[in-house]
Amino acid sequence: QVQLVESGGGLVQPGGSLRVSCAASGFTFSNYYMSWVRQAPGKGLEWVSTINTAGGLTYYADSLKGRFTISRDNAKNTLYLQMNTLKPEDTALYYCAKLWGESMDYWGKGTLVTVSS
Repeated sequence: QVQLVESGGGLVQPGGSLRVSCAASGFTFSNYYMSWVRQAPGKGLEWVSTINTAGGLTYYADSLKGRFTISRDNAKNTLYLQMNTLKPEDTALYYCAKLWGESMDYWGKGTLVTVSS
């Protein structure tokens, strides 16, 4: 069965950096686009970034360009999100999701990132 398990969240000070990971299993990871989506406390889901199968094409929400970097290691079946210059408004539960066409058909349970001094 498909499993997506996020890790690496935690408390970071404003201006700091953090890398979250998503370990994938139960499907051929290298065959699928993958995405990161976040949900801030009390708010709706916000798409963050998407990466193609080989990792050569990446897409970002306009508000995050330049601070966040998505990447993947197909040999390790792992998706990453490097987050730099973090702001309090980046505080959220970060989910990874597998794409099927334009839909996100499987999601992890999320990892919490808190940006606070």
